[in-house]
Amino acid sequence: MNHSAPEPPADVVARLRATFRTGRTKPVEWRTTQLRRLRDMLTENGTDLAAALHTDLGKSATEAFRTEIDFTVREIDHTLDHLADWLRPEPAPAPAHLGDDVTVWTQYDPLGVVLVIAPWNYPAQLLLAPVVGALASGNAVVAKPSELAPATSAVLARLLPAYLDTDAVAVVEGGVPETTALLAERFDHIFYTGNGTVGRIVLRAAAEHLTPVTLELGGKSPAFVDRDTDLAVVADRLARGKFLNAGQTCVAPDYVLTDPETAAALEPLLVNAVKALYGSDPAASGEYGRIINERHFDRLTGLLDSGRTVVGGTSDRAAKYIAPTVLADVSPDAPVMREEIFGPILPIVTVPGLDEAIDFVNDRDKPLALYVFSESDGTRRRFAAETSSGGLGHGLPLAHLTVSDLPFGGVGESGMGNYHGRYSIETFSHRKAVLDKPLH
Repeated sequence: MNHSAPEPPADVVARLRATFRTGRTKPVEWRTTQLRRLRDMLTENGTDLAAALHTDLGKSATEAFRTEIDFTVREIDHTLDHLADWLRPEPAPAPAHLGDDVTVWTQYDPLGVVLVIAPWNYPAQLLLAPVVGALASGNAVVAKPSELAPATSAVLARLLPAYLDTDAVAVVEGGVPETTALLAERFDHIFYTGNGTVGRIVLRAAAEHLTPVTLELGGKSPAFVDRDTDLAVVADRLARGKFLNAGQTCVAPDYVLTDPETAAALEPLLVNAVKALYGSDPAASGEYGRIINERHFDRLTGLLDSGRTVVGGTSDRAAKYIAPTVLADVSPDAPVMREEIFGPILPIVTVPGLDEAIDFVNDRDKPLALYVFSESDGTRRRFAAETSSGGLGHGLPLAHLTVSDLPFGGVGESGMGNYHGRYSIETFSHRKAVLDKPLH
């Protein structure tokens, strides 16, 4: 067994930078080879990854493949299909005063050495999807998996070096000390997914080197439910979006916003939707996950008294289990409304009508996602025009995140920058302006 000490972060970054300077990562052939190898890693070791995700988060194999493994494979396939087109230089018109013989265009240049710091809630997808974009852009990459999902971190640390170019891709495991040491180094881009508190630490560290940063954060993503909507469909879609991964999803509906009459009608339908998904005892369901650790369990159970329990409300600390829970009669200043929930608790907050709902959203930090369930084109247009959020979903939570041709990212407190598909190329590249005027 190899007991050698881990390579110091400074040495890792220096080694990868030396590789980048040789030009090795720039050819499209190198990039596509790495992407295909990463795809092979996922398809050949999906069972191992799914087992690790179950150990860390209680994810079923179905959920692990759908939301992490296959999700990333689709992102790779989409990138491989379109990369040559995305990288093609884009001509631009030249002003007449420069003469008829001038040619101008823009081209994408790799940035250099990129750091990707992943969270624990989707510890494979949210590490590897940014890595896909960084590799496709021709960068060297330091991948930092989350120490709070140790089984997944260990599998990724074992597999990535076995499949990818180890002179250009490195995995650094560890907790706060290792991350702090990495952040002291100079990178050419830092991509962080997590909470705003750590996001500020990352941003301050990056400022020392004038390093550009993408921050994928979170926030309280509202779900507005209009009058005269098919509430049975709404309840089903809310329950699926909220309780996936036991509510530990950055774009999960954080709370429902509706009028009192609609709220009362929605309550029993949410009870039915939870039962349809997980049975009468979700603790016995193989499809329902668990809370990541005791600290988050204790935080979440402290929010359960924030309203009247419609369904759920039970918990088991030893199993890190909190039942899918819906709370009604929730005050806007209740504890559950003061922070991002990031767990299986869905509060229902009532407002008199549409104007008040829009004001309620705008009086708070800009969310990562906003969901609107309405049959009214006017209502949908008003939310699109009068609110600001990272993404806007009409009728279906979470789905926009699965569309590779849409940018995924936040705004304000919910983050800065975006990625997926060609937007990852924009994030991990420099768009260089080029002018060519012949000497003769």
